[in-house]
Amino acid sequence: MSDTRQRIYAAVRRIPAGRVATYGQIADVAGLPRQARQVGYALHRCPKTLPWHRVINAQGRIALPPDSTSALTQRRRLEDEGIVFLNGRVDLTRYRWQTDA
Repeated sequence: MSDTRQRIYAAVRRIPAGRVATYGQIADVAGLPRQARQVGYALHRCPKTLPWHRVINAQGRIALPPDSTSALTQRRRLEDEGIVFLNGRVDLTRYRWQTDA
């Protein structure tokens, strides 16, 4: 596994249950500023144990096709952690993971 993917996965593992992070935020935490797409590519091939479902886009939406199995799984997992969707969006002010990085 590449060093880049390892750094991304380590950042995603830090997101606590009941919180979300954006792709750009994970890129920053991983030391990869302005590489949000790289985070998306890495999550496409992530280990099943990684809490990938806690990563959403900068608008507070799930980035996957809306009716796909993966999008429905992601939404269900987030709701199981207490995250509320309003009109298909997560309130980032309320649920965004606060980090120093």
